[in-house]
Amino acid sequence: MREKAQGALGQLTDQIEETLIAVFLGLMTLITFANVIARYIFNDNILWALEATVFLFAWMVLLGASYCVKKSLHLGVDILINALSPGAKKAVGLIAVTACLVFCALLLKGSWDYWYPFATKRAFLEVNDVPMPDFLQFLASWFNEGELYEKIPRFIPYAVLPLSLTLMTYRFFQAGWWILRGEQTSVIASHEAEELLEETAHPAGKEG
Repeated sequence: MREKAQGALGQLTDQIEETLIAVFLGLMTLITFANVIARYIFNDNILWALEATVFLFAWMVLLGASYCVKKSLHLGVDILINALSPGAKKAVGLIAVTACLVFCALLLKGSWDYWYPFATKRAFLEVNDVPMPDFLQFLASWFNEGELYEKIPRFIPYAVLPLSLTLMTYRFFQAGWWILRGEQTSVIASHEAEELLEETAHPAGKEG
């Protein structure tokens, strides 16, 4: 029901978000596997593998946090919330969303202030190991006065900070709207989600 109500823009952001998380996870697995093969079979090492994996992990986790807001997968304690009336439950949900939005706004401001210098006056700063792909060298003329990058500039991996927090802020606005309309009651994992996970993990036990 919620998916249908989101519209084309909401569905597009959902697809982009889910695809990026899957791509980052796949790349992490592939790079780590390749580095293990290189180290233990060929007695070699992919120098940039560790740093690339760290950046990919950061992107996956930070984008995944907003995905969990969308799916109400963040863990929480709802024993008191479940004892409230529907009206009080909605009010508590909206208060929680408001607090989360304030928190996200503060983090978004801080992340922008941290990232922006790397995209302007510090755009020449590079990461330690990950080489700059040739197809991204056009960024040198935009940010580095035409001087080619040897390693990836830091503003590329660090961009996940303002990007993910912008997306998370949008997701909390979305969750607040759904709570206001009565389409969900909170932003944490419900007992229905826990039961679904339990059924998925132990299907045989339920059948017996």
